[in-house]
Amino acid sequence: MGQTVTEKKTTFEDVIREKGRLVYTNVGDSMYPLIKPRDLLVITAAQTPLRRYDIPLYKRDSGQYVLHRIVKIRNGSYLICGDNRAWVEHGIEDRHIIGLLTGIIRNGEELPVRVTAKTRLWCASITLRKIVFRLRRIGKQRNKWR
Repeated sequence: MGQTVTEKKTTFEDVIREKGRLVYTNVGDSMYPLIKPRDLLVITAAQTPLRRYDIPLYKRDSGQYVLHRIVKIRNGSYLICGDNRAWVEHGIEDRHIIGLLTGIIRNGEELPVRVTAKTRLWCASITLRKIVFRLRRIGKQRNKWR
């Protein structure tokens, strides 16, 4: 009788461990406008602890992979939020961290990930984000009625 061989599915963690970096296509809009649809993301191994404004790839306890920015560090855990989101995720620890976004490949050119004054301002106030997002929604609703 033949033997059944089960293939192990390669994970992001495996790729980073074996190759030193992971390059994959962006899915979703939670880090827009920094990351645009179809951008290639360059993730390298992270040296923990991370710093504020870093953008880690992490794995939630549910198994879901997420790439969001650290907006605050409190009591050894990270408070993380997507640049295009208004809610903060609590309780992300070093054990969740898979890697760190170090570059974005757009139109064949690799762009470094930089922290700007705009980034610092945007991360400083989640309340500001909520106001901006609410105003956007109101503007879209008005346009629908015209």
